[in-house]
This record gives sequence, C-alpha cells and structure tokens, in this order.
Amino acid sequence: MNIVRKIGEFPRNPTIITGFVPTMGALHEGHLSLIRMSAKENDRTVVSIFVNPTQFGPNEDFSRYPRPFEEDCRLAFECGADLIFAPDAEDIYSTNPTTVSVPYVTDQFEGQRRPGHFQGVATIVTKLFNIVAPTNSYFGEKDLQQCALVKKLVDDLNLPTNIRICETVREPDGLAMSSRNRYLSSKDRELAPMIYQVLARSKDLLLNGEDIESTLDLQAKALSERGFRVDYLALVDRLTMHPTQSIIDNASLIIAAYLSNTRLIDNIRVVG
Repeated sequence: MNIVRKIGEFPRNPTIITGFVPTMGALHEGHLSLIRMSAKENDRTVVSIFVNPTQFGPNEDFSRYPRPFEEDCRLAFECGADLIFAPDAEDIYSTNPTTVSVPYVTDQFEGQRRPGHFQGVATIVTKLFNIVAPTNSYFGEKDLQQCALVKKLVDDLNLPTNIRICETVREPDGLAMSSRNRYLSSKDRELAPMIYQVLARSKDLLLNGEDIESTLDLQAKALSERGFRVDYLALVDRLTMHPTQSIIDNASLIIAAYLSNTRLIDNIRVVG
C-alpha cells in the first residue's frame, strides 16, 4: 500500500494525468464510485483521507467522526487508488494559518447554519490542490453547496484542475449515502428515505405547475409530522446557491433536516 503522511514526501509528478478524490474517510459507495471513475479516466489516482478540524463547528461531531483508516485504505486501493495521502493536522496547519473564503455561493443555507464551515472547506481544498496538483478532481453532488464553492474557487483563483461533479449515490430506498448515516438509529434509518421522497414529490409538483412556496411549505410540514426537524427546503440555482422563484435552468431542490441528533442533507435536480 502506497500511503504518504507528510507533505514533503508527496510524490508530485507533472508528467502524468492525476485524478484526485478528497475525502474525510469513513468511505462509502459514494466515495468509491468517485475513486473508480478517477481510476478509469486518469493515469494515477490519489485519495486523501483527512478529517479536517477547521470545517467543524464547536457543537459538531469532529471528535466522534468515524475514522476506520485501515478499512478505508483497503477499499480505496481495491477501487483503483494508487496513492493515499493521509496527513496530520499539525503538518497541514501552521500557527495562525492563512485561510481562504469563497463569497456569495456560501452566503446562505449551510453557510448560515454552520459559521466557518465553508472557510474550512475552501482552505483545505486549496491546500490539497496545491499539494497534489491534480489534473482532474472528483466531488459528489450530494454536497451541492460545496460543489458550487469548489467550482467558484477554481475559476476565481485560476487553479489548474478540472472539477468533475458526479451524481449522488443512493441506497436502494433512496437515502443519499453519507458517512453520517451510521449515526442513525434503526428507527430513524427507516424514516430517513422520506427526505428523498419529499424531494422527488416536490419536483413532480413544481414541474406540474404548482406554486413553489406553498408546495415546499406543505412538503416540509409532512416531514415535520413524521418527526423530522426541517432546517430548510428550498429551490435554488445550483450554480449560485441562491433561491429562485421560478423553474430556471440549473434549478435544484435542496434540503437539510434532523432525525434525532443526526443532520441529513440532500438535493435533487429539477432542471438540467
């Protein structure tokens, strides 16, 4: 197994086409699909495993975030990874570190609910791109606002990597795969697919001409009646991550909701 833990030991090679899949570990089929795609499209595939402390808030789950490192390495290599980069936080962050912020696409939704989260994401992604120097970088569409952030970051800073956004991978019952799904109790796991069902139902209603505001209010209420605490359910332009009042190109429905203490996010394309 080719595992690199120090930035200074990372084997950069500008002569080959490198694919990059950044992760925080706890790999599931969504991550593995990205690794397989990268292995198919590039000469070398690098997977990072780094639980980034700067994207967790003070009341979030950094300390209990799952870290099955050996299993993650096994799965990544089985799916075609050539190298795993697994640095320590001390190697990544200096004292009083420089940070990166991406405006506008982070103003609302996750950016409002999780102060500092997207600054942490933008900073670590920028650092990893500079360390790995990937030709192509792969992200899952489940984290839609993160995808908008990364695309704007690369465009605005002229970073030399192509961003590949890949479809959300779902369980057979529709639940979007996520490392945090393992926090769900058996009862909550049975209820969790309702999030995707509400997105799909809302999409059908909106495409049939139903009023946007009343449709989303009713669907959020339906989730609340089943025990969810809905943080938001909105129709947005997925390129800007700002709400839209009409069915435009690039329209997506986004949702965040709690089941007990587990916060789940998902989205579905309405147009495009």
